[in-house]
Amino acid sequence: MKKITRRSFITVCGAAAAAMALTACDGAASSTVASSAAESTSSSAAAETAAGTLSGNVATGGSTSMKNVIAALTEGFAEVEPGVTVSYDPTGSGAGITGATDKTLDIGLSSRALKDDEKNDVDGTTVALDGIAIVVNKASKVADLTVDQLKQMFTGEITNWKDVGGDDGEIVLVGREAGSGTRDGFESIVDVKDSCKYAQELTATGAVISAVEANPLAVGYASLSAVGDTVAMVTVEGVECSEDTVKDGSYKIQRPFVFVTNKSVTLSEQAQAFVDFATSKDAADLIRTAGAVPVNE
Repeated sequence: MKKITRRSFITVCGAAAAAMALTACDGAASSTVASSAAESTSSSAAAETAAGTLSGNVATGGSTSMKNVIAALTEGFAEVEPGVTVSYDPTGSGAGITGATDKTLDIGLSSRALKDDEKNDVDGTTVALDGIAIVVNKASKVADLTVDQLKQMFTGEITNWKDVGGDDGEIVLVGREAGSGTRDGFESIVDVKDSCKYAQELTATGAVISAVEANPLAVGYASLSAVGDTVAMVTVEGVECSEDTVKDGSYKIQRPFVFVTNKSVTLSEQAQAFVDFATSKDAADLIRTAGAVPVNE
């Protein structure tokens, strides 16, 4: 048999005495312990709720130019609310606004400001700014264009690259489809609305970049956040398209990235949480990493 030391004996006796005291007090101490445990559990539950226990879906859709921004925001939001799924359907800004208007989307995505008539049914919240970069083939000798030159090129008044400092060759205009926020933004800023002589009208930002990459005579426009190193960006009136020049307003061809919501509908708790996250300072670095310019930081 294992020998019981004096220290062990005292410990055992102390425990027994404590047990007797609890019994003598009709379990009052036990009730106190149980109450404390319940309070602790309640506090833990509250902390867990604060840490994020929302669930459900948030349906977004619209601007294809916002693809990278939405991907970054969705990933960041998942860390805050892992039980919420944010879907994204890249259908163009016009479709995004329509989706918010007809309530098929929780949040429509538009890469242009809302028009006055659209504001009757929906609200717009700017989450970021985006420069519309003018892109040319990497073989092009043209490094800078003025807004007026762009206007003449896209309306067909200037048709040869040699007239703007390039090699002899017919300018091939590549743009987006009707309803695109990028197209609307570009045409409105350059003042060529509905008068462009496009050789190609494509349905996605990536398609425009690919078309310009493949054709030495092509010129197009694309969201700054989507432009990689496969094409060249020209400066506009000597100003490069960058985060700093978009934010300070010196780069002239820029537009907002907008969350569009229906005025007559109260957003679900999870949709409101996503909007709050996207417009918070916490999202600034995510937006910047995606190639756009945060407005809240």
